[in-house]
Amino acid sequence: MDVLETKAWLMSLSDGFRQACILGAAAELGLFDAIAPEGSTAVELAQRIESDLRGLTILLDALAAIQVLSKERDRYRLADSVRACLSDESPVTSAPMIRHRMNVMRAWVQLAWTVNSGIPAPKTAGFRGPASDLKDFILAMDTASRDVADTLIAELQPLDMRTLLDVGGGPGTWNFAFLRAFPQSQAIYFDLPHALAEAERLARQNGLHDRIRFVSGNFYVDSLPPGADFAWVSAIAHQNSREQNRALFRKVFQALSPGGRIAIRDVVLEPSRTSPFEGALFAVNMLANTPKGNTYTLQEYQEDLEAAGFREPFLRLRSEAMNSVILAHRP
Repeated sequence: MDVLETKAWLMSLSDGFRQACILGAAAELGLFDAIAPEGSTAVELAQRIESDLRGLTILLDALAAIQVLSKERDRYRLADSVRACLSDESPVTSAPMIRHRMNVMRAWVQLAWTVNSGIPAPKTAGFRGPASDLKDFILAMDTASRDVADTLIAELQPLDMRTLLDVGGGPGTWNFAFLRAFPQSQAIYFDLPHALAEAERLARQNGLHDRIRFVSGNFYVDSLPPGADFAWVSAIAHQNSREQNRALFRKVFQALSPGGRIAIRDVVLEPSRTSPFEGALFAVNMLANTPKGNTYTLQEYQEDLEAAGFREPFLRLRSEAMNSVILAHRP
């Protein structure tokens, strides 16, 4: 590239925040549920969500400019497919993930401070408050997993599983997918109380509540419930240091029955640590948002699993994002 091309490329790299903030602000304001099926005016919406008319009108016009909304005269509309993705009332909504990404962004904008200090920068809560931020985080994990869980578990076959231990199970999405794939199996769900409440609600919706034993706890502090022959550690390891992962893997080892297996679903970096692309960027996300988190190579996972007592850890599935899976067994 020549200098002008390089400049254009660098400017485009620095510009991605604008559309993300427009979409995120609308999700935080609850705007997409406020727009009537027949469309709504800015005046109607300002009254409905109790917002400043000038500010909301500018946001609505920007949403129309980026084609999230359509505008006819003074009325704004949502296409049915967009409403399905952005309404909190939709069973396939992505709104919690969009709000969660706004939360993440609040940490990323202080990245220079974080790199300099080595710890996450102080950040404020989102527009809806800390409790909503926490709920959005949990439900965002459902958004990230529900479209891939059944397919990924099918790719893991053949597996022999009677009792699943879902460590840090979040909204329970993977728990439900395993129970669908293994109709004769049972599951033990383990996570903090606020996550457990959401998982129980979703388990009832999925008709799977009776096959799951819900156990509240903190895997940094508490022992894991015993009795499983297969442990699923999904999107957990990246929030930890390697020392924390070794401690967690030891707890999983102790909870599993002899001959049981652990499966770790996460980003797995190449030795260069610069690919896959999403893995390298997700390491930055952990730097910005956790005290000790990172993304790790296969060799690092193998060393930490073996230090915890597991044998023959290997990469069962390779993914460019967070759907790589490492398997190991307890002798």
